[in-house]
Amino acid sequence: MADMGAFREAVIAWAAGGPKDPGDSHGPHHPGDSARELAARLPVRAVVLLEGPSDVAAVDALAASRGRDLAAEGVCVLPMGGAMSVGRFAQLLGPSGLGLRLTGLCDERERRYYTRGWERAGAAQDGFFVCAADLEDELIRALGVTRVEELVRAEGDLRPLQTFLRQPAQQGRSAQQQLRRFLGTKKGRKIHYGRVLVEALDPDRVPAPLDDLLAVL
Repeated sequence: MADMGAFREAVIAWAAGGPKDPGDSHGPHHPGDSARELAARLPVRAVVLLEGPSDVAAVDALAASRGRDLAAEGVCVLPMGGAMSVGRFAQLLGPSGLGLRLTGLCDERERRYYTRGWERAGAAQDGFFVCAADLEDELIRALGVTRVEELVRAEGDLRPLQTFLRQPAQQGRSAQQQLRRFLGTKKGRKIHYGRVLVEALDPDRVPAPLDDLLAVL
């Protein structure tokens, strides 16, 4: 049976090596053909374009906390492997491609990539949401430094955090900045804490960009 994971993989392969024209795919095994077929069969109605897997973990965790199964609702939550790829994905999936509804979440410094990508794809400019710094920063501010430190301790990462905080480069930074940088110091840590931090949120403390994203899906 077709599933959203297969669609996501087909889209990523298409974006990596498919033709620039979404309608210009050749051969039965071309990833563009697979994506188009799966989009119709599932069916897919919307795609959430995110920079990477830590953002996916956060979105999936919030959806689950609200009793939602986005894949079952026809929503593909897709990590692009970097914000600079958003134009390519938007072109293939949006109004100029498969005709799916586009939304997404980005950091303030990436806004220009999303704006340009949405414009080229002919998508509505209010279709994505922007974090002030990044999603980790939003989550740390929502929870508070003390609560995040408690979660780090509960996850068995207190000793690595203490070692990290002794580094000269961390002196003079705020506790919030230090925690944000700590989450990115080990492969897989941002993904893990994307879920952990979201699951620890009170329902009325969800950062606005993340809350607004779920509200439009």
